[in-house]
Formats: sequence, structure tokens, C-alpha cells
Amino acid sequence: MNLLYNIAIQLAKLVLKLLSLFNNKLKLGVDGRRETFTILENNLSKDDNTLWFHCASLGEYEQGLPIFNILREDYPKHKIVLTFFSPSGFEIRKNAPFADVVVYLPLDSKSNAKRFIDIINPELTVFVKYEIWPNYLSQIKNRGLNAILISAVFRDNQSFFKWYGSQTKKALFAFDHIFTQNEDSKKLLHSIGYNQVTVSGDTRFDRVNNQLKIDNNLPFIEAFINNTLCIVVGSSWPEDETLLIDFINNYKGEPLKFIIAPHNIKSKQIETLQDNLKVKSVLFSNKEHQNLKQFEVFILDTIGLLSKVYSYADIAYVGGAMGNTGLHNILEPAVFGIPVIIGKNYSKFPEAFDMIKHGGVTSIDSSKTLTMHLNKLITDDTFRSKIGLLNQNFINKNTGALLKISNYLKQNN
Repeated sequence: MNLLYNIAIQLAKLVLKLLSLFNNKLKLGVDGRRETFTILENNLSKDDNTLWFHCASLGEYEQGLPIFNILREDYPKHKIVLTFFSPSGFEIRKNAPFADVVVYLPLDSKSNAKRFIDIINPELTVFVKYEIWPNYLSQIKNRGLNAILISAVFRDNQSFFKWYGSQTKKALFAFDHIFTQNEDSKKLLHSIGYNQVTVSGDTRFDRVNNQLKIDNNLPFIEAFINNTLCIVVGSSWPEDETLLIDFINNYKGEPLKFIIAPHNIKSKQIETLQDNLKVKSVLFSNKEHQNLKQFEVFILDTIGLLSKVYSYADIAYVGGAMGNTGLHNILEPAVFGIPVIIGKNYSKFPEAFDMIKHGGVTSIDSSKTLTMHLNKLITDDTFRSKIGLLNQNFINKNTGALLKISNYLKQNN
């Protein structure tokens, strides 16, 4: 099985190189991984004490960030190496302020793993959620280095719990401790004999709760909304926008404002979105010298503002689940005590199941169901407030992962 895994890694390397000729995102990853060792060797010395944080992409980065910040404070003289596998994480967070070096993680071959750990020799490694790389973890285990996995979620159909998953299962035992998001994940780990596990919950609850403590004031958003009911559409994809544009273009009720933050802010997609709207819209990039209150739709053709913009929402729609790209962060709007609407494909997101069950999040599957639910939320202030409060209470109830993990780190490092 070990041989088959390593053959698969080499095949993956060849396939990625080939596909990168036709895909710019894959090319970023292939080119970036080619530079990793040079960057590390130029920025680290054998005398450095280091910490290694690894995230697959942007979502895992957001989950790990509260812990990363704590460790930065606790180890001010250590050099922190932050790695990503996906360009969508690296390109956005390559200037992460807490990290000394940010690089792509080379593919999990034996030679890459050995060379990587030889260079950084981390005093502590923190992996986030799903990232289980057997060769890297084998190097960590064999050298007696410390590693933890945080915000982990496991399902019984994963290879760790199948007869053919011996190598990935073995890799789990390289972690000194695993912090899971839920009790089911803990039970699955126990079923394979891994017992150094704590149900801590999802660190994102702590992260989004901290959003309430910072200044979310955005004067241009206030000028646009002008004391009107506002729906914020976060991280939308074309599948989401098709339904929402239909609603916006056909809406005939009381005055209503919409803020749309597309996931893809490439000019062609923004142009298509704006062209399909039959009402007056304005782009963030063109907001200067505009009478913003005259527009009905504000399009955020920029990044980094959405978490603050949610503070102005009366209702939020979070994208990614109408298609198969993956549901984006529903906790960010929920923390502000507002109703949240998502698409139909959320099976891999346990927080969505829990929040739908709790009553604060609604899943829609068509233009018809979206219209029905939005009309109810828009016209019934009491209903809207009640649904929003359910989300606020859910966030408050589920904070605390940060404390559990930080307590472990203080006691064991």
C-alpha cells in the first residue's frame, strides 16, 4: 500500500504538470511548489526555532488563524512557516502577518517530505481539518517532533476507516493530539484505536465571534443602504447569481438594497453580473463621486470587506451550495444575528446541517423557494428577528474551541 501511494503521488505530479498547461490556477500551484525549497533555504537557518502551520486552502486558514495568532504571541522568537496546498489560499494569504515564510507545500513524496522537514525541523506542527499527508507525517513521527490536528472532521466513508486505508490510518497516529469538531469524529477515531482526541468544536466560531469586537464601520456602505432593508450576498457563484438576479429584477415590494460580493471578481464575470441586472447598480471600484443611495445594487469587486459588510445585512445569502464548488462561510453573517440562506448542496458542511436543524439557516433549491423565503423574511420583521436570534445563539453556544486547544498547548509545550 505504501508503494502504491508513492506511485500515485508521482503520477499526480505528472498529471498536475500536464493540466497546468491549460489551467492558470493549477499553473500557479505547480510553479509555486517549484520555488518552495529555494524560498525556505533563503529564509531559514539551522539555528532557527520554527513552527509549521499547514492549511489546504483559504477556509482551513480561517479555521486555523485563531490558533496561529496565539502561537505567534507565545513564541515571538520562533520563525513561523505557513504552507498552503491550493492557490486560492496561498494567493490571498501569502502576506499573512504572523508568518515569517509562506510557501506552497510540495507534493507528498518521500524525498520532498524528508527535504522539507530537514530544512524547517519544526518544534510544533499544526495541520487543519482534512490535511493528512502520510510522508510528511511519517517524517514528523520518526523524528519525535510534535504535531496536532485541529478542527478535524471525519466521515465513515474516508480511507482511514476502510480496509485499504492502512497508510492514511497510520498517518493519523503521527499526531500527538487531534481536536475534532464533533462527537461522531471522535467515535470514528476511537474505532481505529486512536484515543488522544478531544471534541473542541470548530475554531471558526471563535474567529467570527471576534468580529463583533472590532470596528466594522464602512461609511460608503451606510451611504448606499440609507436606512433601507439590506440583503447581502456573500461569495456568490454564477449558479447563485442566476437565482438572485431573477429575484432582484422581479422584486416589486418595499424599497430594498442588495450588496453582492462575487467569489470571482474577474472583470468579465463582474461585467456579466452587472449587465444582467435590470436595476441600477454600482461597483466598489467606481463608488467615488457617486450618489450611492440612488443605486439598488452594490457590487463588491474587491476582497477583504465581506466580513464587515455582513454587519450591515438584515438578511444574508451565502454562495457556493447551489453548484458544487462548496459552501462558503455561513458563520460570518450568522454572528451578527441575521437569517442566512444557502443552496442545496451542503452535505460536506456539518455546521450547515446543525444550523438548519437549529432553525437559523434555510436551504433553497430553486428560484421559487428562494423567492418564497425571501418574501417572508422581508415582510415579517418579527419572523426575521426570531430567525436571526437563533443564529446568534448558536454561535455563542459553540464558541470555546480556542480555549480548549490553547489550554492543551500550554500544558504540553
